Amino acid sequence: MRKEEIRQKAFAMPFSSPTYPPGPYRFINREFLIITYETDMDLLKAIVPEPLEVTQPLVKYEFIRMPDSSGFGDYTESGQVIPVQFNGKPGNYVHSMYLDCEPPIAAGREIWGFPKTFAHPTLKVDNDVLIGQLHYHGIRVALGSMGYKYEVVDKKAVENDFLKTPNFLLKIIPHVDGKPRICELVSHNLTEVQVKGAWTGPADLSLTAHAMAPVAHLPVKKVVSAIHIICDLTLPYGTVAYDYLNTHTN
Repeated sequence: MRKEEIRQKAFAMPFSSPTYPPGPYRFINREFLIITYETDMDLLKAIVPEPLEVTQPLVKYEFIRMPDSSGFGDYTESGQVIPVQFNGKPGNYVHSMYLDCEPPIAAGREIWGFPKTFAHPTLKVDNDVLIGQLHYHGIRVALGSMGYKYEVVDKKAVENDFLKTPNFLLKIIPHVDGKPRICELVSHNLTEVQVKGAWTGPADLSLTAHAMAPVAHLPVKKVVSAIHIICDLTLPYGTVAYDYLNTHTN
């Protein structure tokens, strides 16, 4: 195989049979349960990377069902997202993600820097309650619940929030000597968002301490709000918002 062929065909590992196809990636009937809660401000400031800024002691705990995802298939995800500001504008910092499917784990980490780890999240309806759970090696570390389709939320407002709010990720790729080869703050915006339904209602969230799935390190002081969303959307490629290794330009 010639060097030119390698350069032309190289996309993802393994070279001969990449774990995932090229993007962008389309999600149909993606379902969210997002429970926003209040936590300790000092703990947030200790984990959110500069130049992002924390302005309020809030965390969004998310359970997400993805039954129809191009290139990734059918899987479920759960994790924590922190509202932040970047250059004075609002955004979301993705702090943790746990999911049950290899292709989106590999693609998420390698392309954007999503902090994805293998675990067993679920999101389902049980009678009149929407229930999200996260199990890590047999131990339940998160339990969220909300009254099912309790009160309708304006779909257009949710759509605008999805489209206008950038998401930030800390992407780290090591060199062969173990030192960082890439250390960047990556930004991306969702596109082609179509909200099919959105609801709110009474909700609660419980987090359990675990050494390898430390979601409880951002403890729940008070549940602020909850929203249940069903939508279609596209996840495009991102951009580099800040390069931590390029000291001449930062």
